[in-house]
Amino acid sequence: MEKEIDEKRQGTSLVLQEKEGNTKKLFIESYGCAMNFSDSEIVASILTEQGYNTTQNLEEADLVLVNTCSIRDKAEMTVRKRLEKYNAVKRSINPGMKVGVLGCMAERLKSQFLEEEKIVDMVVGPDAYKDLPNLLKEVEEGRDAINVILSKDETYGDISPVRLNSNGINAFVSITRGCDNMCTFCVVPFTRGRERSREPQSIIEEIQDLWDRGFKEICLLGQNVDSYLWYGGGLKKDYDKATEMQKATAVDFAQLLEMSAKQFPKMRFRFSTSNPQDMHEEVLHVIAKYDNVCNYIHLPVQSGSTRILKEMNRQHTREEYMELIDKIKRIIPGCSISQDMITGFPTETEEDHQDTLSLMEYVQYDFGYMFAYSERPGTLAARKMEDDVPEPVKMRRLQEVVDLQQDISAKRTARFLNQTVEVLIEKESKKSDAHWSGRISENVVTVFPKENYKPGDFVLVKVTDCTSATLIGEAIGYSSMN
Repeated sequence: MEKEIDEKRQGTSLVLQEKEGNTKKLFIESYGCAMNFSDSEIVASILTEQGYNTTQNLEEADLVLVNTCSIRDKAEMTVRKRLEKYNAVKRSINPGMKVGVLGCMAERLKSQFLEEEKIVDMVVGPDAYKDLPNLLKEVEEGRDAINVILSKDETYGDISPVRLNSNGINAFVSITRGCDNMCTFCVVPFTRGRERSREPQSIIEEIQDLWDRGFKEICLLGQNVDSYLWYGGGLKKDYDKATEMQKATAVDFAQLLEMSAKQFPKMRFRFSTSNPQDMHEEVLHVIAKYDNVCNYIHLPVQSGSTRILKEMNRQHTREEYMELIDKIKRIIPGCSISQDMITGFPTETEEDHQDTLSLMEYVQYDFGYMFAYSERPGTLAARKMEDDVPEPVKMRRLQEVVDLQQDISAKRTARFLNQTVEVLIEKESKKSDAHWSGRISENVVTVFPKENYKPGDFVLVKVTDCTSATLIGEAIGYSSMN
């Protein structure tokens, strides 16, 4: 999945309030994409009912779980180092500790972890978290436990996630799982399965619960939210087999987004991640129509070269992507757009690389997630394509992409100078305990003096200065969203 949270982010130890009567301790860390962080909330909810409270103290944990990412080699190396740490604690301090791997690495490396390297007790794939009670019983009886079966219908829509490491303001709500797009560089279809959507009423009920608890911003989450399609359940690929009644009452992403915005007018909505080939114009009109839907779209492109896009099995050309960008800018003036970009994909030439740079100039992305290509075992690119771009060339091209993005980001951020923006206060500024930090609709971080405001307030801020990524200003009052 293209990311709202990328692999550079450190793994997060997650904490929830203790449930009275629970005696066992769970230590859980998450790495990778936003979906992993959301899944960890589901896991913690399931294990709370099995007698576990979470802990930040690794040494006292009865069960240690790491929710893993396979999208880049660096992410896998980070997780392996953490597993070494867990097992060192297990050997020297807490021999009764059990260690498990969740998520995408669990599915891809199940036999290595359990049988060859013997570094974990339990391996659980993204669709098997409801089986955790049975798997824990297996472990407690001295047997290795594994379930990485991919589901055709599991969405965890019937589980109320705990909100881990929460600021009480922002929350993820998962609406789809899996991906059908089969990009040649990506492991997600093999680790998370085919696309299926969650029943819309369960989504609305989860948002209602969050609203009742004081949350102010929701990110609707999926590997490909634009493919959201509820027609009574089942895989998206089977929609053509649906009855006429099912098709007549089906709900797509534009309808779900509008439903959410209308029912919760004082709550702000974002979504991630979009796929260019699946984004429909109706979604853009919903964003333009509702002030509480953020003027921000994460729209991964991966390359500016049509030839490379074809090699990646991206179902769009450079020109089609540019047409979509033009449409976004026409329908949603001032909309912020961010990207995912891969440099050094197999066969990439200097001409292909220049196409990427020129596309970035054309789009004027506000920010991006940029990586050098790393071969992922099991993908079509790994099986069929030679990783033939030398590492120094990959890194030089990556640096050129990063440098250009920094220049563009600085110009894009500066467009807010002397403007009044609406900020949702999320937390105290990292650099000053006298300032609040929050984001505007366009997803730009903004800091300003605290005065008498508090987290969760929507505040109007006059922008007086900026860096390449942050707005600096003075609050002038509350916004109408309060």
